[in-house]
Amino acid sequence: MKSRYLIIPLLVVAADQWSKWLIEQQLVLYEGITVIPGFFDLVHVLNTGIAFGLFPSGGDLFGTVLLSLLGLGALTIVGAYFSRAESHQRLLLVALALIMGGAVGNLIDRLLLGAVTDFFDVYVGSHHWPTFNVADSAISVGIGLLAWETLRSPKTDQVAEAAARRERDLDRKTAGA
Repeated sequence: MKSRYLIIPLLVVAADQWSKWLIEQQLVLYEGITVIPGFFDLVHVLNTGIAFGLFPSGGDLFGTVLLSLLGLGALTIVGAYFSRAESHQRLLLVALALIMGGAVGNLIDRLLLGAVTDFFDVYVGSHHWPTFNVADSAISVGIGLLAWETLRSPKTDQVAEAAARRERDLDRKTAGA
């Protein structure tokens, strides 16, 4: 049942790699196209750091290998969490699948290019959000859904636990009568 959620990472990787390929074909490095003036451009950049340009490695081999290993470690942890999740935890499975797809998409770039192709440039005036890509977006949405699921789960678990207690109490009363 959970295996159907694995289509999500496949779609994320496909969309991510296709969009990066398209940007690389249409724009030379550091070239940009204004999409919404004063707010959104497409710009071809290479990111040697992690998501949104954090912790740049400068493209050196040690930094690239270290960030690749960290990415593989994170992917392993998320994959293990996915495999342990219950099939009825749909939002959790979607969140983890998005994170896995984004991690794989960026890991492919890092292993093949030593850097990740980014191209979405959102800004207001001179204030720019770090340039990002489809994989970064999937990771961010996945983390947001994971946070939402984490914040709402205790309430859901408490309701389920209370219902189970009432059912046990009712069973005891019925058995004693």
